[in-house]
Amino acid sequence: MSDRSTAAKVQAVQDADAAALAELGYKQELHRGMSGFSNFAVSFSIISILAGCITSFSIALKSGGPAAINLGWPIVGLLVLCVALSMAEVCSRYPTAGGLYFWAGRLAKRNKRAWAWYVGWFNFLGEVAVTAAIDFGCATTMMAFAALTFGVEPTAGATFALFVVLMIIHALLNSFGVKIVSFLSNVSAWWHIVGVAIIVAALWIMPTSHQSFDWTMTAWHNETGFTFGPYVFLMGLLMSQYTYTGYDASAHVAEETKNAAIAAPKGIVMSVVISIIGGWILLYSLVAAIPNGSEDGLTTLGATPTGLPPAQIFLDALGNPGVAKFLLAIVVGAQFFCGMASVTANSRMTYAFSRDNALPGSRIWAKVNTRSGTPTNSIWLCVGCAIVLASPALFNTTAYFAVTSVAVIGLYIAYITPVLLRRLNKNFTPGPWHLGKWSPIINWVAIVWVAIIVILFVLPPVADITIDTFNYAPIAVVVVFLLATVLWYTTGRRTFMTSAEQEHLTIDADKLLN
Repeated sequence: MSDRSTAAKVQAVQDADAAALAELGYKQELHRGMSGFSNFAVSFSIISILAGCITSFSIALKSGGPAAINLGWPIVGLLVLCVALSMAEVCSRYPTAGGLYFWAGRLAKRNKRAWAWYVGWFNFLGEVAVTAAIDFGCATTMMAFAALTFGVEPTAGATFALFVVLMIIHALLNSFGVKIVSFLSNVSAWWHIVGVAIIVAALWIMPTSHQSFDWTMTAWHNETGFTFGPYVFLMGLLMSQYTYTGYDASAHVAEETKNAAIAAPKGIVMSVVISIIGGWILLYSLVAAIPNGSEDGLTTLGATPTGLPPAQIFLDALGNPGVAKFLLAIVVGAQFFCGMASVTANSRMTYAFSRDNALPGSRIWAKVNTRSGTPTNSIWLCVGCAIVLASPALFNTTAYFAVTSVAVIGLYIAYITPVLLRRLNKNFTPGPWHLGKWSPIINWVAIVWVAIIVILFVLPPVADITIDTFNYAPIAVVVVFLLATVLWYTTGRRTFMTSAEQEHLTIDADKLLN
């Protein structure tokens, strides 16, 4: 096939994508240069099994132990897959950068703009919180690596300064254009896949012994202070649920993806599927390599001075500090890529939300850089908001975790709302990628599961409740809801999705959600 005919086919696909976007009401303003694999890679990088499983490992270790880790991961994974499948089906019908809030507005029967507004604010603040949490986690791991390798003493100030540097680097990388973002997303996907393979190989080849299959899958360990086993196990599932977030990114980069109505939903689903498989292999290998499986051994592991039990497993099981540091470096690299992808998704959602006049200063944030084809202003806004959100960590890490606790619960509220509205709207017309006859049961499983985890996220994870162990998630969610409500009645009702944004639209604003 000649280069000319290939280019013609690519152009035809892009023209069809632009026409489909125009039917939904928006002009093609972002550069559409992302492949289906790159779309998948962005979501896969944000889920980041090498980042999420490693940094939140201690949650399940202390709340159920190996059983909560290795039984919890596939259980949560399959339920999250139902959420992803349900979102993907709606995404195929409405492949726009706005994603969740646009879907909610289209699918609501009444008060369409209000539904879109609230979902959008939960999505926006949830993504800012996730971006802050990922890069702060990356900075924390880098400082731990520096302490382990070079004897650097981690301090709150140094960790925060490194976090700010990481945020600026990720903003710059995202500002250069979708081609470099696409390339680095592809590199990130392979970094995660090959990195997991290297870590798993080392954990099986180098240790002289491993725990039995029965112990690795079912051993119990409980440091929560609660005695009711099922409750402890459910709290342990939060490790997996924390990790399985961010796959809505495939929807937010849909306007930059070729053949978006197929590629974006596939990206959502495959990022979760591959994470289930890869994450389970990684977690099983980590737990099987724990040298001391006694109660005292697991308690000591949970209190490791490294701050990361998996890093301690590398040190104890491999018997080679050099290799342990190398494996930790792989994890640090994965966290770096994860943060970059999170800024990508966050900025695209922010651009779309601003295009619809939702944020103060929307006209500024909705501008697209004509040279790079990226929403440069939105990129820097997201980075600035994430830095402000993480700033309490300079004084008190508890305050930081209280602020960022909205991340997961806020995102899942935004994830499931359009799915619920889709089930209540009998007039929904599926896109080219759909679930067919399986749609109702998968949708309802997803809805019920998110209802359960919203409850789990607001319950106390440990029995001894102090200012450091208190679960601030419900407070954070209420604050977001109140903020959205105040902004709706002061500005949103007059400005959101109105004729003021006509320059970005191909149809009248009052028909945008019809």
